[in-house]
Amino acid sequence: MQREKEIASDLLKSAGVEINGSNKYDIKVFNEGFYKRVLAQGSLGLGESYMDNWWECEDLDEFFNRVLHARLETKIRNWKILPYLAKAIILNTGNYKRAFFIGKQHYDIGNNLYKAMLDKRMVYTCGYWKTANTLGDAQEAKLDLICKKVGLRPGMKVLDIGCGWGSFAKFAAEKYGVEVVGVTVSKEQAELGSRLCNGLPVDIQLKDYRDIEGEFDAIVSIGMFEHVGYKNYRTYMKKVYSLLKDGGLFLLHTIGGNESSVATDPWINKYIFPNGLIPSVKQIGKSVENLMVIEDWHNFGTDYDKTLMHWFNNFDSNWNKLKSDYDDRFYRMWKYYLLASAGSFRARKNQLWQIVLSKHPSGGYRRIC
Repeated sequence: MQREKEIASDLLKSAGVEINGSNKYDIKVFNEGFYKRVLAQGSLGLGESYMDNWWECEDLDEFFNRVLHARLETKIRNWKILPYLAKAIILNTGNYKRAFFIGKQHYDIGNNLYKAMLDKRMVYTCGYWKTANTLGDAQEAKLDLICKKVGLRPGMKVLDIGCGWGSFAKFAAEKYGVEVVGVTVSKEQAELGSRLCNGLPVDIQLKDYRDIEGEFDAIVSIGMFEHVGYKNYRTYMKKVYSLLKDGGLFLLHTIGGNESSVATDPWINKYIFPNGLIPSVKQIGKSVENLMVIEDWHNFGTDYDKTLMHWFNNFDSNWNKLKSDYDDRFYRMWKYYLLASAGSFRARKNQLWQIVLSKHPSGGYRRIC
């Protein structure tokens, strides 16, 4: 036990973090089994031991910023990740049969949770903070930026792949006078989104992207590509190509990684986003090769840190209203998810990309930002 403690202490010190130290980003260990568990299980052991209240940290987001910036995850010999890698390589975890699993496991866990955490439009993707001072303003700025980037005009027919609770569809219909078809794999999102968009030319459907039919002047996908899976990237892009009118624009809004991978973090996969995967520049580029033209690639990943901190503060301040539906272990799990994610963007391990692509371009694309 002492040997494991010394190894863990040395690793954390290399990231500027101390065990039972005085800084807010230092960790307090309550169970001595923590060291062996984390060294043996890596990120899965770290997350599960936090959920089990084996350790605590006052500024969890800054702890992760320091740990990820120091790349400590590469210094722990973690055999627990091998089954996840094997599963990702052998199976197609984003195939049609598994398409609705993420909806049930993540997005259907309670609309009240998301209402309490998100802005009034219920936008569950990164805000755009360039000129914004509040979460609501940042989300509206992001939605407006997307509308401008794809050149929305009254009367256009627009597709939103992964529409969530209809935030983009509602905004685009109200502000730009367009007709929107939105698809989601979440039953809860489809039902609430349809009510929120009632009276507007918006049609929200419970449907996998592979089943979409029709022809659209513009297509957007905001925070959905992370659920597609690397084996399906080309299939996804071909589907978009088939649905987009010649000369139309497609905007892909996605979290991005600095290196290519075939499997996500084990803790995130088990508790938050099953079968998810963050794409790389190389993987996205290969998926659109000889298919569509990349017109613009915009990175504002640092804005996700600020967005996630607002989400956590909303979640935390509303916990008393939510805890009758969730237990304390869920609170620690959700807190860990939001603050670890904030730390990952602060450390620049993860990025946020908006990519504009064109089909049979005419050469008239005008960059907005």
